[in-house]
Parts: sequence; structure tokens; C-alpha cells
Amino acid sequence: MLLPVIVYFAVFHYTPIYGVLMAFQDYKILKGISGSTFVGFKYFRELFSGLYFVPVLKNTLIINAYKLIFGFPAPIVLALLINEVMRPAFKKLVQTISYLPYFLSWIVLSGIFIEILSPSRGMINIMLMHLGFKPIFFLASTDWFRTVLVSTEIWKGIGFSAIIYLAAIAGINPDMYEAGDVDGISRLQKIWYITLPSISPVIVIMIILTSGSIINDDFDQIFNLLNPNVSSVGEVISTYTYVEGISKMNYSYAAAVGLFKNVVALVMVITANFIARKFSDHTIF
Repeated sequence: MLLPVIVYFAVFHYTPIYGVLMAFQDYKILKGISGSTFVGFKYFRELFSGLYFVPVLKNTLIINAYKLIFGFPAPIVLALLINEVMRPAFKKLVQTISYLPYFLSWIVLSGIFIEILSPSRGMINIMLMHLGFKPIFFLASTDWFRTVLVSTEIWKGIGFSAIIYLAAIAGINPDMYEAGDVDGISRLQKIWYITLPSISPVIVIMIILTSGSIINDDFDQIFNLLNPNVSSVGEVISTYTYVEGISKMNYSYAAAVGLFKNVVALVMVITANFIARKFSDHTIF
């Protein structure tokens, strides 16, 4: 049963590591990796001295920081709320509805959000106009675009991420809640003093795993929602790499950008694990 997983990681994750050499070469398609000229850190120097990469890096960090700050607690709160629902049928219905968007692609969702947020026919702007406000072009406004990215990302993934915390909550010993009833504590006190401490190991591990995403953006989401009007606040490393590598065929430069991003993500995970080890016994390694 483990063999397909090993083959998947070997073919799609470990074999492509050979392509990292492109970042240190003046890569030419006809010559291939073995025949291209080695140029050392040339493209890394261009990376940090260029005019476009620093703003792109800044956008990536800001957007993902917002997603981490507002998006990480969201599934924990949802899991706690679902756990407090007393009727099993209603609980299953809420859980199913909440994680259904996770299985929809951003190509589909972007079309839906473009229609919903349309300044002329979108449902939200129609409501705003009925209330006496002017319509807002959310996807073309530099003030609103990041908010749209963060909120739609949370909406899409909150239900699926909550499954992890619901599984952790299900493993809590019921005797602890019964002891709380004997002591006369309220439901909110049970959440604060029993549920959250019991699932804290899972929360710590998820924080460590999520810390790497501070540099790894969601290409599918941003690529489908991005437009020239908001590129100054919405262009991120993945879309920048796509333009440089695919559109402009600057493969070596794009490979250098990708390698830089992955190294930073690895450092973030190791740093988060180190910090967690100082305050908790529950870490990845």
C-alpha cells in the first residue's frame, strides 16, 4: 500500500530536484542541462538587484502573513463550533457544506467570485447600491484585492482543515468533560480548559507545517483573480516565476526564483520547529 506513495514522491518530488541545476546555468533548451553553460550565482545576483523581485517578495509575504494570521485560527474555531452542535444530523450537514468548496478548483471559483463581486451585476454590489452606497470594483481595487484573496482562501479551505481538529477533539477522553460537569464549569470553560489544551499538540504541529507557507503562495487562486489594475499589490512569487519562466522563457532566472522560495520555506519550517521545541514537547523533529 505504501509503494504508490513512494513512487509518487520519487517521480514528482525527488527526480525533478535534478532540475535545480538550471538555476546555476545559462540554460538552453536545445543543449539541455548537461550541455548548458555553468554561470554560478549570476541569476541570483540578478534576482536581488532587479527592480521587480523585491516588490513581488513583499506582496508574497504580506498576503501570506494575512492568510496565516486570519486563516490559521479559522478552522480551529469552526471545529470548536461544530463540536458544540448537539444534533448529529445537523452537525454532519454543517461539516459537509463547510468542506465542499475545498474540492472545487480555483478556475471554477474565480468565475463565481468575479460574478459575485462584479460592480454592475454582482450580488454584493447590488446590495450595497440598495443601501445607498456606491459600487466597489473589488477585484480591480488595490485597497480590496488582498482582502478578497485572504477571505476567499479562508472560505475555501476552512472546512477541510477543520477535519484535522475535529479528529483531535474526537480523541479527547469524555471523562474529562464529565469531571467538568461535576465541577459545574460552563461550556465555554470546557473549551478553554479541556478542549484547547487537549488538542494543543495538533495545533503546534500545524503551526510548524503552515509556517513554510509564508513564502509559498497559492498560484491557482492569484493567477485566476489577478489583473493589471492590482498587479502592484497582487503579483506574487509564483505568478512572477510563471511570467519569467513560461512567458519570457527565462528558465534559469525562474529556477533561481523557485529555489530561493523553497530554501526560505525550509528555513521557516526549521525555525518554527526550533521555537516550538523551546515552549512545547510536541514538534515534528
